[in-house]
Amino acid sequence: MSYFSTPAKIIVTCNKRLSPYLSEEISALGFKPTRVFSSGVELQGTLDDCIKLNLYLRTASQVLYTIKSFYAADADAIYRQLVKFPWSKIISPTTYFSVTSNVHHPTIIKDSFVNLRVKDAIVDAMRETTGERPDTGAALDGAVFHLYWNEAGADLFIDTSGETLAKHGYRKIPGAAPMIEALAAATLLASNWNRRGPFVNPMCGSGTIAIEAALLATHRYPGLLRNNYSFMHLKGFDQVMYEKMVQTLHSKVITVPNLAIIATDINPDAVDIARINATAAGVENLMQFDTCDFTQTNIPEAENGVIYFNPEYGERLGEETELEQVYQSIGDFMKKQCGGYTGYVFTGNLELAKKIGLKPRYRTEFYTTKMDSRLLMYELYAGTKRLPKENSTSTE
Repeated sequence: MSYFSTPAKIIVTCNKRLSPYLSEEISALGFKPTRVFSSGVELQGTLDDCIKLNLYLRTASQVLYTIKSFYAADADAIYRQLVKFPWSKIISPTTYFSVTSNVHHPTIIKDSFVNLRVKDAIVDAMRETTGERPDTGAALDGAVFHLYWNEAGADLFIDTSGETLAKHGYRKIPGAAPMIEALAAATLLASNWNRRGPFVNPMCGSGTIAIEAALLATHRYPGLLRNNYSFMHLKGFDQVMYEKMVQTLHSKVITVPNLAIIATDINPDAVDIARINATAAGVENLMQFDTCDFTQTNIPEAENGVIYFNPEYGERLGEETELEQVYQSIGDFMKKQCGGYTGYVFTGNLELAKKIGLKPRYRTEFYTTKMDSRLLMYELYAGTKRLPKENSTSTE
């Protein structure tokens, strides 16, 4: 049996509150989600399907392919179940592998103990059937297996991704407090930007939001920026087929005439970092960078433009007072200089957001690694009031 052509349950995980956007991405690729939950999407597919999901998805974290479901009363039972599994059909004795887990079971204090029992089972099984012992460790750059275990039972997966997909591979220098790439992409998918009008990102920091905008507008998928996945280290992996899929990715890249993506920051080091990251992403020539206070950012005259702020949230004592003026200035700038645009502010501090002084049309819920956050949308009217556009994924 080849797992690459055998359908099974696939779980695609994501960061909290990204699953609606992940589900839309998966559906757009022609798959039918069977379940959407807070941190992922379930569907049926093969390992070949997992390759496609890994290459295309912007908002995912891991693509997990089920290879065994069972009940286990304790960690020793996990070992007994898995030592009998035909591991030699999945990996060779020379394959480096690692194990991760998500455990909610009363007999377990540390997940690392479960990881060790799974590793022991794989190593012992391979030694028994092949006479050789594969190497194993914590790095996720070889084959990766994931165990999900709670009182109701256990699922063993091939983690076909390895290193998380939430990082898209271009951020060579992260900068201060960067937004993870999958979250940045999801906020863009939640917006009403038509991917043709100007996209202006003052306070750009390391450039993640503006870079994701350029990637999205030109149909550049994450698989173009990565060359190692867990699925590559499995028996039956077809390198030729994979290379054809990557070539298909290249063929999907489009040119958007007169696309204007503007990224500015008052910190010249931040602008340099953003430029370096944009070069790594292959979109530096599509972007305009400038070092200036956000109030000096050039706003092109155009229809369907978007201006997107991701200001500091004031996480430390005393910072909120200093930031109140910043948020007020953002509101003044959008109102006076950005007429006809749609404004977005992503923040984890709704008290500070009140200082913007404008009423948001929509508030879309997100979650960073630390806190609840909101993407606030503002209609910045110029002249005659236009009818608001629908945003089915947002709630006020």
